[in-house]
Amino acid sequence: MNKIWLITQREFLNRVQKKSFLIATILIPLIFPAIIGLLVYIAKEQDKHAEKEIVHYIDESALFTPDSSKFIFKKFTGSLEDAKTAYRATDDFGLLYIPKLNISDPKGIVLYTKISPSMEDISGIENLFEAQLKDLKMQRMRIDQKLLDSLKTNVNISTVSFTDSGQEKSNNSIILSGIGMAGGILMYMFIFIYGAQIMQGIIEEKTSKVVEVIVSSVKPFQLMMGKIIGLASVGLLQFLIWIILMGTLTFVVVDMMGVDTPQQQAMQQISAEAAAQQAAATSETLKAINEFTSLPWIQIGISFLFYFLGGYLLYGALFAAVGSAVDSPAEAQQFMFPITIPMLISYMSLFMFILKDPHGPISVWLSIIPITSPIAMMGRIGFGVPFWQLALSVVLLIGGFILTTWVAGRIYRVGILMHGTKVNYKVLAKWFMMKN
Repeated sequence: MNKIWLITQREFLNRVQKKSFLIATILIPLIFPAIIGLLVYIAKEQDKHAEKEIVHYIDESALFTPDSSKFIFKKFTGSLEDAKTAYRATDDFGLLYIPKLNISDPKGIVLYTKISPSMEDISGIENLFEAQLKDLKMQRMRIDQKLLDSLKTNVNISTVSFTDSGQEKSNNSIILSGIGMAGGILMYMFIFIYGAQIMQGIIEEKTSKVVEVIVSSVKPFQLMMGKIIGLASVGLLQFLIWIILMGTLTFVVVDMMGVDTPQQQAMQQISAEAAAQQAAATSETLKAINEFTSLPWIQIGISFLFYFLGGYLLYGALFAAVGSAVDSPAEAQQFMFPITIPMLISYMSLFMFILKDPHGPISVWLSIIPITSPIAMMGRIGFGVPFWQLALSVVLLIGGFILTTWVAGRIYRVGILMHGTKVNYKVLAKWFMMKN
């Protein structure tokens, strides 16, 4: 155990003392907000200074008066062939042909362009005509717009959950889905990134012959466990620093810019006794804030740490086995794919099943099976997971880590000292079955 601790300490200090670790740990919390802010600024400036595109149109139906904030529509009088000839001689965006239409079933509208238009462009023109067709239908049916608007009724359903102790607790599915999505994505990124670092580190030591010196003093299994635990410590440290840095920077920037937090804005609006609509919006803001702060953040945080460690150790052992079996990252690709399949399944299921139906059978089983539970359970944890499911998932993840570590250890003890061997699954099976 002392040797595992020494290797863990060596891996931890070796990574933490690198300039790349310091740069990544400090700059990433700064770079990502800066990039997002820059992109938002560029997008706004582009929209502000964008010139309207010109669209020529022929309207044989005599029903439309196209108007748009993005396009300038110019009517062409003449045949379609003449319009095509005239359009090709210009640099304008497009030519729109509107035949005689049945407003109940409009067909035959064609947009001619010199370049393939974007989905946003097509959608904008379609929405324009859909709105005008709706107005035409209302005029023919003699329906007053005010009467139609008065029929619209907004329904806002509040959701309240009963806790195990029988208490009532309000919740917000949008907030819970956001937390589940963020937790699942972060889990996927951390497990994959730091797992790949284990494999890369073992390959580098193996090819540099350093490992042959190390295993003369420690057992291969001790070396593998030390590297896995050491890199897990690096990942946790980096994650905690990111949380502290991003939280601190957010409050500092908000304070320097004189921007009120959502809580402060809500309190100011209440004290000013705003109008009815503002009061309603304030009430919704306060409700969302209360729901956000009332979430079981301690349970979510502990669960994240546990599933990060459990998932990382489970997959880290497999990445270590792959790294010990090959001599270069290129050779590792054939063995990487089967390892990443369960991670991809759980990541894709996060959006297809878990966030849509967190208590459905597929979501439940994905959060219990060890190879998918780290990502799947983080997607479900905010929605409230029954204790027996959480306990079963924890026990199976611990058992899965022990099993994968045992399997990986048997491959690692042989593969770490092999060089120049053409490795395939048959060879891995032979190393696994080989006796000490």
